[in-house]
Amino acid sequence: RGGEMAKLTQLIDNEVFRAYATYATIVLLKMMLMSLITAYFRITRKAFANPEDTASFGKGESAKKYLRTDADVERVRRGHLNDLENIVPFLGIGLLYALSGPELYTALLHFRIFAGARIAHTFAYLIPLPQPGRGLSWAVGYAVTISMAYKVLKTALYL
Repeated sequence: RGGEMAKLTQLIDNEVFRAYATYATIVLLKMMLMSLITAYFRITRKAFANPEDTASFGKGESAKKYLRTDADVERVRRGHLNDLENIVPFLGIGLLYALSGPELYTALLHFRIFAGARIAHTFAYLIPLPQPGRGLSWAVGYAVTISMAYKVLKTALYL
């Protein structure tokens, strides 16, 4: 029946939606982990961005030396930023894709490849692995999101 909103129970019973929810949760947890890794590097490298963060290392001028950038902290931050630039579009497009009625096998392939690519990208960033490892892992994840976007537009084209 057209025009009727899907009930939440219908979504939970939908295998593709459950697959999307699973892999969306995995990549979101991975992205959240990047915050903890950033904090770890800031603390172990004693490199902080805000004066109040240096309070446990001293006051005034003695604490100012901890207000600095660090190459390792910045590398983790760039990896986290890359997650934001790629996982957020995946969440929106992936949801629309999941609701567009794809075959479970095809949807799982998209979701698993994206999650694997993002995890590989993180390892490539943090270790760091030589290029083209990081670039290829980014490109694979990006291509998956584009593939899902194409399927959504092809399925429900209202341009």
